[in-house]
Amino acid sequence: MDSRTDELSLLLAVVDSGSFSAAARQLGVPVSRVSRAVQRLERRLDAPLLNRTTRSIILTSEGRRFAERVREGLGVLEEAEEAVRIGRERPSGPLRVDAATPFILHQLVPLIGEFQAAYPGIELELCASDDIINLLEQRADVAIRIGGLEDSTLHARSLGQSPLRLVASPSYLERHGAPDVPQALHGHRLLGFINAEALNYWPVAGLSSQGPNIRPSLTTSSGEVMRELCLAGHGIACLSRFMIREDLARGDLVGLLDAYIVSPNPRERVQAVYYRNTALSPRIGAFLDFIGPRLRL
Repeated sequence: MDSRTDELSLLLAVVDSGSFSAAARQLGVPVSRVSRAVQRLERRLDAPLLNRTTRSIILTSEGRRFAERVREGLGVLEEAEEAVRIGRERPSGPLRVDAATPFILHQLVPLIGEFQAAYPGIELELCASDDIINLLEQRADVAIRIGGLEDSTLHARSLGQSPLRLVASPSYLERHGAPDVPQALHGHRLLGFINAEALNYWPVAGLSSQGPNIRPSLTTSSGEVMRELCLAGHGIACLSRFMIREDLARGDLVGLLDAYIVSPNPRERVQAVYYRNTALSPRIGAFLDFIGPRLRL
């Protein structure tokens, strides 16, 4: 039988994921276990917590109030357990970090060995995603985000700024020449993003100040794929320096129109984010304190 705490955690998983089946998948348990846990809570409280429809679940007014208090209570319990552990030893336990694939590959992966040696008790999980994710739905403790932050429910801790660079490969420039002014970009093959209009705004003086201000010849949903396309000579890209620093140093990519790039701009920001109603746990603090001064942005 599930403990009382387990039942409450299963209820929150249903609330955060939007369905019994999604909660079961996230937690790796049978759907029947999730359903029984919620039913036991409703019987114990003698009140319906969820309205079930064929497509979704909706919290009742009682369920909304109850879920809010449960979230607060479980948060306090977790902090208390963490405080006891910290009193005995260094930060420990799971830490789920979400970041875009290029950031994980070029910034976090080189630091993992040193971090694990310094904090062997922290069980690090790296989740690579090129989309802005919901921290609760993905059960992420902290996310690294590039660019402006719109969600006011999140705490943000600045990790620095990574300037944008317009780049192309030597092979592309041999075939097509290098643009000498921003307007010349319109005659080149430009690499852009799918379904991300904000990323197809290039902060370049002389281009439109409204986004998107380029018309891509080739698009992708992945920053790392765009980097590879650029290295292979398929066009000009606008990428953060954190992912192309080594390419520029080796001469595999060449910077273009540096004097025209508007800086600082919101797309340069690198931030760690986590929910306001969650205390900064020692695990998150240890991770951010460790990577902050070692990032090469």
